[in-house]
Amino acid sequence: MSTYLITGANRGIGLELVRQLKDREEDVIATCRSSSAELDSLSVRVETGIDITSGDSVIELRKKLTGITIDVLIQNAGIAEFNSLTNLDPQSIVNQFEVNALSPLCFVQEMLGHLNKPSKIALITSRMGSIEDNTSGGSYGYRMSKVALCMAGKSLSVDLKANQIAVAILHPGLVSTRMTGFTSNGIQPEESVKGLIQRIDELTLQNTGTFWHSNGEILPW
Repeated sequence: MSTYLITGANRGIGLELVRQLKDREEDVIATCRSSSAELDSLSVRVETGIDITSGDSVIELRKKLTGITIDVLIQNAGIAEFNSLTNLDPQSIVNQFEVNALSPLCFVQEMLGHLNKPSKIALITSRMGSIEDNTSGGSYGYRMSKVALCMAGKSLSVDLKANQIAVAILHPGLVSTRMTGFTSNGIQPEESVKGLIQRIDELTLQNTGTFWHSNGEILPW
């Protein structure tokens, strides 16, 4: 049994990660700003009031985890807001950078003292963070923030390798969740998370820093 810490765990991909890991009898710590009936029903440790943009709440979480070692940290929390060229909304872009890139990096840094050796970090990013793959434009804030998260993950993979911490940078696929408006073009969370967990299981210090699709495809930067 390994201990997993998952952020943004009250719905969508985060909730399904908790469900599938619990089903295989892993020890799961689920964090979120507020819980949900679905999360509470899974009978895992739930830490509420955790906003990754709030340094105070992250420090409080670190204190609550005193004496606990984490084998896998899955940084899943994030937001998506649409910004077109005609409606950039700079504050929205800054907000997405804070939530999707800077705060995940700071959260990882704050939790390093709890990570076991060896251990793993998985950053849930997006294919929309691929510069080479961008053929449709738009979504400026989301795309830019996810590029930044990918770069943070790559740097973490280099900086933490000597500490026996491997880092995966993961695209979940286009998933039918509230964040995507339950798009009919997306896959179900169950399928996405099955692939994400497989990528995490296969993560080693030899393939650390790789940008993967949940289906196993290596994505271009």
